[in-house]
Amino acid sequence: MAADSEPESEVFEITDFTTASEWERFISKIEEVLNDWKLIGISSGKPLEKGVYTTGAWEEKSDEISFADFKFSVTHHYLVQEPSDRDGKEEPAEDALPLPMQDLLCMNNDFPPRAHCLVRWYGLREFVVIAPAANNDAVLSESKCNLLLSSVSIALGNTGCQVPLFVQIHQKWRRMYVGECQGPGVRTDFEMVHLRKVPNQYTHLSGLLDIFKSKIGCPLTPLPPVSMAIRLTYVLQDWQQYFWPQQPPDIDALVGGEVGGLEFGKLPFGACEDPISELHLATTWPHLTEGIIVDNDVYSDLDPIQAPQWSVRIRKADNPQCLLGDFLNEFFKLCRRKESTDEILGRSAFEEDGKEVADITHALSKLTEPAPVPIHKLSVTNMVHSAKKKIRKHRGVDESPLNNEVLNTILLFLFPDAAEKLADGVESGTSPSTGNNPPENEDYNLFSQFKSAPSDSLTYKLALCLCMINFYHGGVKGVAHLWQEFVLEMRYRWENNYLIPGLANGPPDLRCCLLHQKLQMLNCCIERKKARDEGKRGSVSDRSPGGSSGDAGKGADHSGDNSKETDKEKEVGKSWESWSDSEEEFFECLSDTEDLKGNGQENGKKGGAKEGSKEPVNLKPEGRLHPHGKLTLLHPGEPLYIPITQEPAPMTEDLLEEQSEVLAKLGTSAEGAHLRARMQSACLLSDMESFKAANPGCCLEDFVRWYSPRDYIEEEVVDEKGNVVIKGELSARMKIPSNMWVEAWETAKPVPARRQKRLFDDTREAEKVLHYLAVQKPADLARHLLSCIIHAAVLKVKEEEVLEDISSVKKIIKQIISHSSKVLRFPNPEDKKLEEIIAQIMSVEAIIARARSLKAKFGVEKCENEEEKEDLQRFVNCLLEQPEVSVLGAGRGPAGSVIHKLFVNAQRLTESSDEVSAMPPLDEELRRSGSSDERRLNTGAVSDFPPPTGREVILRTTVPRPAPYSKPLPQRMYSVLTKEDFRLAGAFSADTTFF
Repeated sequence: MAADSEPESEVFEITDFTTASEWERFISKIEEVLNDWKLIGISSGKPLEKGVYTTGAWEEKSDEISFADFKFSVTHHYLVQEPSDRDGKEEPAEDALPLPMQDLLCMNNDFPPRAHCLVRWYGLREFVVIAPAANNDAVLSESKCNLLLSSVSIALGNTGCQVPLFVQIHQKWRRMYVGECQGPGVRTDFEMVHLRKVPNQYTHLSGLLDIFKSKIGCPLTPLPPVSMAIRLTYVLQDWQQYFWPQQPPDIDALVGGEVGGLEFGKLPFGACEDPISELHLATTWPHLTEGIIVDNDVYSDLDPIQAPQWSVRIRKADNPQCLLGDFLNEFFKLCRRKESTDEILGRSAFEEDGKEVADITHALSKLTEPAPVPIHKLSVTNMVHSAKKKIRKHRGVDESPLNNEVLNTILLFLFPDAAEKLADGVESGTSPSTGNNPPENEDYNLFSQFKSAPSDSLTYKLALCLCMINFYHGGVKGVAHLWQEFVLEMRYRWENNYLIPGLANGPPDLRCCLLHQKLQMLNCCIERKKARDEGKRGSVSDRSPGGSSGDAGKGADHSGDNSKETDKEKEVGKSWESWSDSEEEFFECLSDTEDLKGNGQENGKKGGAKEGSKEPVNLKPEGRLHPHGKLTLLHPGEPLYIPITQEPAPMTEDLLEEQSEVLAKLGTSAEGAHLRARMQSACLLSDMESFKAANPGCCLEDFVRWYSPRDYIEEEVVDEKGNVVIKGELSARMKIPSNMWVEAWETAKPVPARRQKRLFDDTREAEKVLHYLAVQKPADLARHLLSCIIHAAVLKVKEEEVLEDISSVKKIIKQIISHSSKVLRFPNPEDKKLEEIIAQIMSVEAIIARARSLKAKFGVEKCENEEEKEDLQRFVNCLLEQPEVSVLGAGRGPAGSVIHKLFVNAQRLTESSDEVSAMPPLDEELRRSGSSDERRLNTGAVSDFPPPTGREVILRTTVPRPAPYSKPLPQRMYSVLTKEDFRLAGAFSADTTFF
């Protein structure tokens, strides 16, 4: 024994009871959090106003604590109140109950439509929840629940916090909470029951009263009266078909090509399905006392028609299918496609027959071969058309993405001038009114914010057509097909001098999208080419390329002045021809720098020779537009003539960017700066040459007086004889040695505009534009036109909103315009931002569709009484914007009677379809039977309302607990019964001093 006891005597263990356990640390952490959030001490505040839980702002704070290695999140939920109320300078009465206990009895905020579940169940304005941090973690065992509850109780006792503290137990989806609230000498326990199956005795009021009373266990007899608030919720799901006003599009007709021209100019709008899935009617009895009403398993006085309060909420369909949204999404998907037009339409047709390949590849060589036939018959257009016919022959007409009827309809919509026969190159109606007098309104000018295109332009119409085709007529293949036809039409118009309709006159509008600018550039080229070709035919003897008709008229003076000229003047036609068709000068695509260098040297050599040999010829004025009227030449004293000049070259934004890059690359050296100045002064040099030709014997001062009057300074001086005379001289910047103006003037030769090298080579620019259009993939095209589609969608939404007049929608539309203008102004916007814009437009469409659906269901338009109509309209607007809307007059008001009809109709439909067909119309029946009792008798066993989907009951009383001499304290129990579950949430207070 001694041997055995020796080792025991050597073991010496000390248990240190001063070391904190994990549980104590956990309690300490809870206390720290409560201290940090300043939830210690007496909570004060004014009584809650009616509806403040819905209209007020709720906020929350979160922190994280752990019990050993198990993490919990602590969240403080509270209704934001005025600081003066929260500080509570006035001292509360000594025996006043804590604020949460007062809230338990407050009846102003029963059944809030949108709030935390604990707010709905207990009516609290402030509480703290401790829950497992991870979603999949749960406190399941009873011992752990009790441990947490004990921790909460100790923390509340230590800190003196009067805010209720809850612990979430079981799985999160069950929303099970237990908690506690402590005050001076009082404590409230929050308990909960959650069942899937409901015991029969608890499905009615009398059974719930029995539970409540037994739980209170009040020793007093008789028991103080129990106040009750009851809400029954009825759900309407079976809408009748005629209540849905949206007519879905006839897709078969659209696919079949039976589409009018107007159809392509409009975007569709509205939901394809009812955007309102359910209507929830809540009938409420807010203040009932026990004994007033009977509700047991045999009989119930709770008739919804008799309920003093009705409120309605709607359940919106999740992501209803809307036409405009679908159009936008499908078009946006095009932006992500990678295929080229050739890949989509198939190029294998070219490779099937060697002869055909030869025909196509030798198209350009055939153009250059001498041939007895007129050259236009072997144009590139004709070669492409023949190639297209061969593609169709191989592909087959049936395989063509767009059938001819649809294609022709679209082309006539895009090019209305094609319907009229064009004779002698003269078009009617091709100059759009938008070019001259654009309507100055906010909606029209929206294109400049979105960088899209005017709403009456060809580009805008093209975008709408492509959107329609993408959705209804073959998707990306249809888009590729139409684009191919569009590009061929552009080339045809260029070659045959037909202006493109639907584009504003003048240079490209940099406020528009790049594709619109390119089409405007092509129109400029066609206009210049057309004017030049007319000049060749002799219809215009002398005018600047691209000059307006007014210029041509004024140029008649010049032809009169020069009528004496013989051989030289007869060469005008030849000059125009050489000016436009000289291969050496105009079709060699030199770079800008080489071009200018060559031009300078050529002018130097050729100009010198001409000056020597043809001086007398140069002295004759050429290229005059009209006399200035006021100015005369300084030295000869002859009238100063304004010359016919070349217009500056129009530029699209990509060309401007390219030009700025070239200028920037020249660097900062003297040579680079000089070359940059030369490049930028090409237009100035051209105008100087025209001026010299129109005004022989002129000097730089004459030119400056006309071209830049500010640079010619005139002042009054007294001459030798004492007379006041006006003396003029060039400005200081013009006197700088070797400045650009002096250098250009010395270089300039007297050459009229018609014989100068073109500043704007329309042939080259047109080919560049046509090439640019031809290589665009459907995805590139969609990117270019997406701004137009968003623009069109916004206009459509605005147009539809005007009919409904919904204030919330107006605000969202303003936000969409603001957001879109920021995103679309820059090239290549991010996909995510574009998706946000489309989502905003879809949300507006859904709201408007809901408004129309509700208007139809509530018969707003059919209502004859103006006052009732306004009430219904207001009610519908509130339903869209608020989570829950009270019905004025409950079941007897205008909205209430409509809702009643809807429910009665749904009940009759569910009874039997055969019976429905035999029944008289509903309106007649409701007119015949006035009261609900009469209706019940008339309709037999069929009730006006279905069984309630949800039953909510709040029971309250104030009784002493646990002993008869304890302080009377608030007791509350909330019950909710639905088809799927049953929940009891009780708050039972007890006196901790006198028990």
